[in-house]
Amino acid sequence: MKTVTELTNMCMLMNGTKVLVQDRLGKDWRGIAFPGGHVEAGESITSSVVREMQEETGLTIQHPKLCGMKDWTREDGSRYIIFYYKADAFSGKLKPSAEGEVFWVELDELPKMNLAVDMDLTLQVLMEENLSEFYYKKTDGREEKQLL
Repeated sequence: MKTVTELTNMCMLMNGTKVLVQDRLGKDWRGIAFPGGHVEAGESITSSVVREMQEETGLTIQHPKLCGMKDWTREDGSRYIIFYYKADAFSGKLKPSAEGEVFWVELDELPKMNLAVDMDLTLQVLMEENLSEFYYKKTDGREEKQLL
């Protein structure tokens, strides 16, 4: 059986002790998160994160490193996967997009902010070397969050 899968990305861009965040305006996922978006047909996943970062922040990132993922199965049986990236090299001028305002914050201040749903767990996967996946496991109709 084939599973329909939607591929997306998210990037934690670092500048010294600061990270670039986005105050997301979307109705289904509001709050502070890292920029990212969908992988287009025929596009590599790494190219998609470079493109999305440029579209949403005005910055062109170099050498993004894949460092984890988040995934779950939707009610309709399709799969949703977010590939987590980190980068620390970029060029360009910071600008907002329709997705929301973007700005730099100290990494240690991030947990105190109005984070989008489960961004605290996303940050754990991005920061802890022993973690590579944030997975929503469904068992008997209930959802369990797992860090793997």
